[in-house]
Amino acid sequence: MALGGYANHVARIDLSSGAVAYEGINEDDARLYIGARGLGVKYLYDNGPTMDPSSPDNMLALVNGPLTGSEATMSGRMAFVTKSPLTGTVVDSHMGGWSAARLRWAGFDALLFTGKAEQPVYAYVADGAIELRPAEDLWGKGIHETVSILNDRHGDDLSVMAIGQAGENQVLFAAIVNENDRAAGRGGTGAVAGMKNLKAVVVKGDRSTMPKAADREKWKIAHATALKTILDSEVTGPKTGGLSLYGTNVLTNVVNALGGMGTRNSQTTTFDRAEALSGETIRETILVEEPTCHACPVACKKEVEIKDGPYKGLRMESFEYEPAWSLGANCDNDDAGVIAKVIDQCNDYGMDAIEIGNVLSMYMEATEKEYISGPGLAWGDGAGMVELAEQVAMRQGPGEILGDGTGKAAAAFGHPEIAMVVKGQAVPAYDPRAIKGEGIGYATSNRGACHLRGYTPASEILGIPVKTDPLAWEGKGPLLKIFQDLHAFSDSLDLCKFSAFSEGAAEYAQQYEAIVGIPISEDDVMTTGERIYNLERRFNNLAGFDGKDDSLPERFLKEPGTGAAANSVCELDEMKAEYYEARGWDDGVVPAAKLQELSIS
Repeated sequence: MALGGYANHVARIDLSSGAVAYEGINEDDARLYIGARGLGVKYLYDNGPTMDPSSPDNMLALVNGPLTGSEATMSGRMAFVTKSPLTGTVVDSHMGGWSAARLRWAGFDALLFTGKAEQPVYAYVADGAIELRPAEDLWGKGIHETVSILNDRHGDDLSVMAIGQAGENQVLFAAIVNENDRAAGRGGTGAVAGMKNLKAVVVKGDRSTMPKAADREKWKIAHATALKTILDSEVTGPKTGGLSLYGTNVLTNVVNALGGMGTRNSQTTTFDRAEALSGETIRETILVEEPTCHACPVACKKEVEIKDGPYKGLRMESFEYEPAWSLGANCDNDDAGVIAKVIDQCNDYGMDAIEIGNVLSMYMEATEKEYISGPGLAWGDGAGMVELAEQVAMRQGPGEILGDGTGKAAAAFGHPEIAMVVKGQAVPAYDPRAIKGEGIGYATSNRGACHLRGYTPASEILGIPVKTDPLAWEGKGPLLKIFQDLHAFSDSLDLCKFSAFSEGAAEYAQQYEAIVGIPISEDDVMTTGERIYNLERRFNNLAGFDGKDDSLPERFLKEPGTGAAANSVCELDEMKAEYYEARGWDDGVVPAAKLQELSIS
């Protein structure tokens, strides 16, 4: 393989037999799908879209991009790709930190796990080789203890990616977490690892084997250009930009002012105590550290320490916007200590902090409306939230049902209408009655409700690349397609999503060409992203999904918002028509002509 950037080394691990086989990357696939998200989806697609997610034959793919672990700014990410047990769709979930870079430094582009081990195991990765080791002594332990044990066992210069009790108990929104606090959070990647008896992946490597650019002189220019856009940005600029100063939680006050903060399970769209949970307040009161990921000057992570109350002394990373919303306004809770505690539980048990907040808020509404028997959970009951989060991870008491996720649990209570889900996955922190692009974005996301498939708030809130009216639905379908295609490409490089606040197709093309050595235009970037998005949609079509699944909860369509979104609902049908026309799809299905146009076979 003549392409730069890649290690050209992939391991296929059959956990049932313990066999490990090594191969290179198919160059044609690398050219078409780049790496990370795109190449991971191609591996999963070739493995088969129709299998049961709980089958041992389901693949769990850990895939880097050609920029991962290089000098490229924000290049410390890896994609975890599998068929989701929560949604039944394809899912790619990304994590930051240092594990991705170390996997590349250890000599790998991808680890492809299939099968199921007879007993718990962990994978040890170093110097271009992988071996499976017994993990019975780690089973039943939380992620923090597991990381500590494996660090003591294997020394320095390593990263540990692990599941906790939620993954072991196959909570359908269980996460894989690396270095204690960085999660591949959405879609149940941790549940798939648990189904396979895969407790952890230990990666040992150092930057002496950092990948080199195919064209060093071109790389110097490309890197300097991309870095300058990040440093000069009002959003990402180190110590000056909003994301750097306040983390993702810089959005709390902004979104609330727009009437876009779902409150009490999205029964209203404004939270009168949002200021208490904002990035500005957190920075002034409990912030203690600002750690960062490989090759990132932004340092958006916000480590906090609780100073009083029942969780006094708790120190955890990171007080993010999404869980601050899901466990805050969404649960009618303004106690930062409770939010920090439950996020820390998610980091230790290994759970998606967006989904657990929705599970809790749905359960609170079910309690309020007497849809369940027993004491249930009252709005804003912090101690009850902490207790129930543990029960969910352990699949105990009401946690047995709630561990199946918001949608399945609400259906079990006989009231699916109180589940704010799309394709079975709970919505994030932007109410689509106030931010219309997110409405069509949630509905058409290939991995269930998601803000990161195509982040239209960049335009609707931040004016990047152009300012659009968040309350207007017209034009949001074509706008979303552009964002989805661009993000599919950047997720395949694999660069942090926040790079898109300053970089675009031009910067991505310039860096890819310099590292990999293949000429590529801005149009090629967008076409490649379109190909990746359509391959995902083709996977879902073969798995049984079509336009009827591109839906939203009735609450968003019929119950008006509040505050600045008063009297506003989400015009989904109008936006879907726009979007499908822009995509060239037939009611959510990729037609044969589009597959041929994009060279998808």
